[in-house]
Amino acid sequence: MPLRIACDLDGTVADMDAALQREAHRLFGPEIELHAFPGERLESAEDVEGQVLSDTEARATIDMRTLTSRQLAQLWRHVSQIDNFWMTLGEIEPGTIARLSTLAAALRWEVIFLTQRPASAGETTQRQSQRWLQAHGFEFPSVMVMRGSRGKVASALALDVVIDDRPENCLDVLTDSTAQPFLIWRFGADAVVPLGGSPVERFASMAEAIAVLETMSAERKRGPTLFGRLKQAFGGTP
Repeated sequence: MPLRIACDLDGTVADMDAALQREAHRLFGPEIELHAFPGERLESAEDVEGQVLSDTEARATIDMRTLTSRQLAQLWRHVSQIDNFWMTLGEIEPGTIARLSTLAAALRWEVIFLTQRPASAGETTQRQSQRWLQAHGFEFPSVMVMRGSRGKVASALALDVVIDDRPENCLDVLTDSTAQPFLIWRFGADAVVPLGGSPVERFASMAEAIAVLETMSAERKRGPTLFGRLKQAFGGTP
């Protein structure tokens, strides 16, 4: 049976960090930082909310102009008024979307893209996301704009793999489904991953994750080994 795969958008394949930084510069000037630690990537709307400093903390910052909670609210209001904002994002790893589309067609993968993007002016978030994926080379993309546990979505859709950049989403997948979470972690091998020792496979890039998906697909096509068939016959899993 072909693989059933879900892939996150922002921080996994789409560069929301750069787009939000661009709009923050337009609003507040070139010195502004979206978060307290320049160089870290903002992976999604939740990351912006989590990293922004309070107004008091930001005023105490000496070496940078950090986005305050008030400015954050203003930034999101600004973004919500931009026509088709979600179509303006870049691709983090150029060519990844097209590569994924080619393999999905060749290996008969069923792929769905998951996102928690808020609405902006113009077309619906789903339509903008579909058009963005098409523009980067994915034919006929399926997009689900969702809330809540990705693990429950993975369970409901009987997914095999969920690719995401947020450790907590990967833990949800591990807890609430039988799908295998792939964590895209671009902060380096030495960075601490908040997984609490859970067995989540970590990848430095989408290219690495896609290579493993190809291997999984080939193994599934070959079928179980003799040992796997014997194990299955005696009540185990292949």
